[in-house]
Amino acid sequence: MLSVHGRKPAAVVIEPVAKSLLRVGLTPNVVTVVGAIITVTIAVVLIPLDHLVWAAILSALFAAFDMVDGTMARLKGGGTAFGATLDASCDRITDGALFAAITFWLVYIDQAHPVTVAVSLVVVVASQIISYVKARGEAGGLKMVGGLIERPERLILGLGGLALEGFGVAYAIETALWVLAIGSLFTIVQRLHIASRDPQSNTRVAPPAGSKEAEQE
Repeated sequence: MLSVHGRKPAAVVIEPVAKSLLRVGLTPNVVTVVGAIITVTIAVVLIPLDHLVWAAILSALFAAFDMVDGTMARLKGGGTAFGATLDASCDRITDGALFAAITFWLVYIDQAHPVTVAVSLVVVVASQIISYVKARGEAGGLKMVGGLIERPERLILGLGGLALEGFGVAYAIETALWVLAIGSLFTIVQRLHIASRDPQSNTRVAPPAGSKEAEQE
């Protein structure tokens, strides 16, 4: 939801930063990769070391600038297909690293109940499926807009729970994970429903390369 409605307010801050980075000669793809490396490092280092508040603050800071590379591309006249693919791939990597690190913390630092660990793993997998359903639908020509739990909601809930847990609020991360797990499973079904209702949903697709049908064409 926020990915649709939150772009215009964020542009007030993001656009000046994007312009500054372009002036110093950085490209959108470089910003994408560097941002992903820093974000992954924050998650896999600080969370297992139990520095939850700092992990949440720094991760939120870099997540807030996730739109910088896209804004840079727009200011340069438009993004490229590779740039969009790179950006989406880096988003999946950083999301996976964050929730994998949280799962590690639950197991080795918090000694959490196995059910909580299982819920965290559901979030890890479901977050990837949510993004895949959208990407696969759009690749097939479907209009995939919206969803209850998208990346901004996932990060706000995950990092918010992490920060509150670090401040000593009991069961904060567990609560956030339960909300994310239930909301993410709902979003998968929601997006599949959106895809099924699209006017182009019954359009025939080309057979996969190497198949007998493809060879006959």
